[in-house]
Amino acid sequence: MKTIAIVGGGITGLSAAYYLQQQIIDRKLSAQIVLIEANDHLGGKINTVYRNGFAMETGADSLVSRKSNVAPLIDELGLREQVVYNATGKSYIFTDGQLKLIPEDAVFGIPLSIESLATSDLISAEGKIEALKDFYTTNESFTINDSVGLFLEAFLGKEIVEKQIAPVLSGVYSGKLSDLTIASTLPYLLEYKNKYGSIINGLAANKATFKSTGDKKFLSFKEGASSLINALEQHLLSGDTVEIIKGIAADKIEQVQGSGARYTVDLSNGRTIPADFVVLSTPQSAAQSLLKDSALDEDFSQFLDSSMISVYLGFDIRDEELPVDGTGFIVADSDDLLCNASTWTSRKWTHTSEQGHFLVRMFYKSTVPNFDKLLELSEEEIMRIALQDIVKSLGIEREPVTYEVTKWIDAMPNYHILHHQLVESLERKMKQSYRGIYLAGCSYYGVGIPDCIANGKEVAEGIVEQL
Repeated sequence: MKTIAIVGGGITGLSAAYYLQQQIIDRKLSAQIVLIEANDHLGGKINTVYRNGFAMETGADSLVSRKSNVAPLIDELGLREQVVYNATGKSYIFTDGQLKLIPEDAVFGIPLSIESLATSDLISAEGKIEALKDFYTTNESFTINDSVGLFLEAFLGKEIVEKQIAPVLSGVYSGKLSDLTIASTLPYLLEYKNKYGSIINGLAANKATFKSTGDKKFLSFKEGASSLINALEQHLLSGDTVEIIKGIAADKIEQVQGSGARYTVDLSNGRTIPADFVVLSTPQSAAQSLLKDSALDEDFSQFLDSSMISVYLGFDIRDEELPVDGTGFIVADSDDLLCNASTWTSRKWTHTSEQGHFLVRMFYKSTVPNFDKLLELSEEEIMRIALQDIVKSLGIEREPVTYEVTKWIDAMPNYHILHHQLVESLERKMKQSYRGIYLAGCSYYGVGIPDCIANGKEVAEGIVEQL
């Protein structure tokens, strides 16, 4: 009997366990799975909190619906009837003291047509003219490992990148565009530039890829994003191939000499688990601590993480009283607001408010001035700061009936310029020294839920091949 230990019960670890369980049962393999999670609940950054008639996601709130691996898993778990899609609405950038509309015919703020470029209120006439060089300049030097920020500036100009594209992309990938590679963000942009001669033309030609779901770009579930986690947990426990350990941390992993098992995983409660395969679906800092190998430390220490504070506020006012027709805004170079972005949750996700009352989510990232001091504040003090930003941006001066503050400290992967090379280097070293141990999760292979699910499935397939 082979044992697969999965350390980390976030969406990647759960997905790996799920697909491994499928293969063990279908192929009648002699193997068992032990899933170890330090927290008292599974899901990692996916967790739905219910209070005062509001559903609030402390971490990720949705899945990108166009990802091809999402629908099959939802159907297999019997969640199809629970699926809800984002409501349509306009998105804004807060700049120059006001909300300005992000062109609807755009992807990550990148226009899909000359008309979309021409009608943008976010950039000047000079900036629009500069962006036209995308149509007549060719790529002679940029590769997939170059900076996505420099790549976009080279062909679209600095102004549109700074005022329209960077606020959107930086919000997704948690870092400055100059420090992020094309490979780790939007690799298809380089392909489009080389194939079509223009980033804008390339996006336009592949518009169906991004607009295939119409306005239903994101999906969640009637009972919140935790529905996915709960369904995976129930499925894993439905058979006798999986043991789930919660509230107990893994302390150390050691190679075993002269034994049937390759490794031992020591737990904080004194238990030791012999394992033939180990999946480390944890943040890279936790993986580094568990392996304790100086040969890996040089790579591990170069990964970067950022922090974020999420603040939900629920109000006893009807959602229709929101003075702006939209679903949220991103802040660009403004001293008026402290927050980085705001989602008008009850407008975007109607299932989050039982009575149709206004629920808003504010985001504060480590780029905020004096962010370290912000982390030291109490939850109520942070809530008061969020209230001030709501007054300045939306003009709503009311006390919330409920709020939820979540601090994600050093928990947001930052795919900087060396990220891809570091991952490749770690993969080589792991294969040489730790055959059977797999690094997995958003620290390395993509931050979105569908990316994590795909990574978990890929790891499972690799283990099954050896089984």
